[in-house]
Amino acid sequence: MLLELADQGLYCPAGSFHVDPWQPVNRAVITHAHSDHACRGSRHYLTSRQGGLVLRARLGDEAQIQTVEYGEQIDFDGVRVSLHPAGHVLGSSQVKIERQGEIWVVSGDYKLDADPTCSPFEPLRCHTFITEATFGLPIYRWPAQSDTFSAIHKWWQNNQKEGKASLLFAYSLGKAQRLLAGLEPSIGTVFTHGAIEHLTQAYRASGISLPTTIFVGGAPKNTNWSQALVLAPPSAQGTPWMRKLGDLSTAFASGWMQIRGARRRRSIDRGFVLSDHADWPGLLSAIRATGAERVWVTHGYTAVVARWLQENGLDAQPLQTQFAGETDDANEVLPLASQGTTVSSGEEKL
Repeated sequence: MLLELADQGLYCPAGSFHVDPWQPVNRAVITHAHSDHACRGSRHYLTSRQGGLVLRARLGDEAQIQTVEYGEQIDFDGVRVSLHPAGHVLGSSQVKIERQGEIWVVSGDYKLDADPTCSPFEPLRCHTFITEATFGLPIYRWPAQSDTFSAIHKWWQNNQKEGKASLLFAYSLGKAQRLLAGLEPSIGTVFTHGAIEHLTQAYRASGISLPTTIFVGGAPKNTNWSQALVLAPPSAQGTPWMRKLGDLSTAFASGWMQIRGARRRRSIDRGFVLSDHADWPGLLSAIRATGAERVWVTHGYTAVVARWLQENGLDAQPLQTQFAGETDDANEVLPLASQGTTVSSGEEKL
């Protein structure tokens, strides 16, 4: 077996590296920069070139980060490792591990929907596939993105007519930037909470084109919030920070909004279904495309997905990890690294 579950996370004994460890290790191969996949304190990190600056924003200047291009192979003691697009957030990767003709793929988190802020998911043929199952129930089937953005725009415009600020909660890494890329800037000015602004800077520095935003903390005193849309992480809900916006309407963009009652439990006015994870059809399609004989299922509805796969002839089993799926990283963000700090492109070997 190329991978095993150790105390620190998924471990490759033959190559002496971990994939997305949840404790500090010597060599960490990182699928993406969300806090449940990229913990601080490891000696060396390997991630995709596209995700280098985002990971730096998360881990800080002291982290030793090596980046590689998608598809570029790295040799760890005879084990070949390459990273391939996962379509989850900027720089997100699947980790392909090869040794003596055997191929394993760790998907990390992934989605199949189009997203202008990251490279699209790339199906990889393998013998063993480790998949997420964050939204692994048949009820989770995402609506067309165009419908979701139309609903957001209509909500924003109605709030403007009623003299209310539009406060849209979204996860600070990935979801917020995807929303920015899909918003119509002619409707009004978009403001951002500090946790989102830090990572949006990292996206822009990585070459992702996004509409102009204004940091809420730097807004003029006479700002007319009633015409604005404000992006903030869910952790900002109910805090004194919200008071400066005056009369407002709240909304949350997440795959969890698919479930009836989720909006009410979060005490928000509107819910918009938009996820950076695969829905039920997407999960099954991605797994099928690998041709894998063995599937390990992590974080989410692991038992449901594993059972469905077993009933359809695959060797599948749930895998207990500390990956959390769709959660807020607002308290895990560091300021964007200053120019002069390094994110290497291969010269700093693991």
